[in-house]
Amino acid sequence: MNEFQRRFLPSHSVLRSFEAAARHESFTLAAEELNLTQSAISRQVKELEAVVGADLFRRVGRRVVLTRAGQTLAVELAIDLENIRRTMMRAISAGDMNSTIRVATLPTFASRWLIPRLPRFAELHPNLEINLSTRLIPFDMEVEHFDVAIHFGEKNWPNTDMRLLCSETMIPVSSPAFREHHKISTINDLANSPLLHMSTRPTAWQKYFEQQSLEDETYLNGKYFDQFSMVIAGAVASLGAALIPRYLIEQEIRTGTLETLIDEAITTDNSYFVVTPASQKSKNANAFCNWLIEQIGKPSL
Repeated sequence: MNEFQRRFLPSHSVLRSFEAAARHESFTLAAEELNLTQSAISRQVKELEAVVGADLFRRVGRRVVLTRAGQTLAVELAIDLENIRRTMMRAISAGDMNSTIRVATLPTFASRWLIPRLPRFAELHPNLEINLSTRLIPFDMEVEHFDVAIHFGEKNWPNTDMRLLCSETMIPVSSPAFREHHKISTINDLANSPLLHMSTRPTAWQKYFEQQSLEDETYLNGKYFDQFSMVIAGAVASLGAALIPRYLIEQEIRTGTLETLIDEAITTDNSYFVVTPASQKSKNANAFCNWLIEQIGKPSL
């Protein structure tokens, strides 16, 4: 490493001290976490400030708060340190003769559809480990070092390869008690009952009733939730009728906790995709993607 590189690359201990101090906004708590003295944390922060050429903290009473330069560095450094941690985890997994596939997924999709099926994948590939993390919107997969992502929406994720997993077909469901209380047997009965909405699909019920030739009213009233898991819980609790993708409520339909109200379903404009970085050539990730697509239409365990 030449002198220029040494000048602009502080030691790992200096970076860790700053990251801990920034996270706690306290030199004292950072020192306790890293088993150092408060003066050591202060000294290392000053060393980093000398490299950066700007103050990273300012004192407010007995506390320290980040300056704007400190906030920018803290956010970017947290990502870099997390990437280092993940790199080491992959190296450790390789040392254990296993390979890890890092998957970014939607939370309800993971808990309701993917995780119940993972034992099948483990049986087929006992030496492959699946690590799941939640992501709701597209991101730079190469920067965050994900091998696979599950995406819902349009086929518009730059710098990736996208394979169709399935469309989204939603069915109207409720608890048996809700159906009995509101005496739902026809589409008009359903239209006049309390409705539960997914906030990312606010017009789903409106489109559903238009599909059933009920076009005279607007069906936007009711309770709104930002996760399907909450919509499902609300339907089970008899808060209202819900439009939910069938694959997310396999267990509830099987056990009778939820039941289909009307046979007609609706298919939304968006779909689920299996996404990989465009530059990736991983046999393990490809095996997982192929397995995911093969699972469509198969019941959970």
